[in-house]
Amino acid sequence: MSHYVVGLTGGVGSGKTTVADRFVEAGAALVDTDAIAHELTAADGAAMPLLRQAFGDAIATPDGALDRAAMRRLVFADASARTRLESILHPLIRELSDQRCRAATAPYVILAVPLLVESGQYRERCDRIAVVDCLESLQIERVMARNGLSRAEVEAILAAQASRRQRLAIADDVIDNGGDKANLDAQIAALHRKYLASALKKPNANC
Repeated sequence: MSHYVVGLTGGVGSGKTTVADRFVEAGAALVDTDAIAHELTAADGAAMPLLRQAFGDAIATPDGALDRAAMRRLVFADASARTRLESILHPLIRELSDQRCRAATAPYVILAVPLLVESGQYRERCDRIAVVDCLESLQIERVMARNGLSRAEVEAILAAQASRRQRLAIADDVIDNGGDKANLDAQIAALHRKYLASALKKPNANC
């Protein structure tokens, strides 16, 4: 079966998970790089021995999973730590996501990559890039409500990500998730038909 790959991205609070779930309901396969990263850094995750070797046992919880708070502190204090962390995780995430794209039985794959713009390496692996978009003010409201963070904390997260303009610049398709459910459903239905038609024309996997 053809593996037509749609890279899906969007800023924090844009509603990527909601959109990805709607595509799955329509019949797409989902490969979520964020979920893969969590698998790799769970107590029995494949990345943990490498991370402990690189950073020491202080970055692990008592049960052996990655202590995300400790890792965030380390990365914040030492810029080179982020590079080392990414050099361990990114190849593993790529390998697993490639495997899951190839193993998909649906006509096309939604490859969800929260930091697709920032990584700079996913365009070559995707047939289309779909960006979930909404006003930054709405992103801030959603994340504050969802995570209990202050406005300043959410603004700091946004500042560390690619800008809305940068994401829109790489988009083949823009999904407006401004809060109108009927409009969102209509957009996803139309894109599903489009991706399905394109997938049926593609004999070889891209992933």
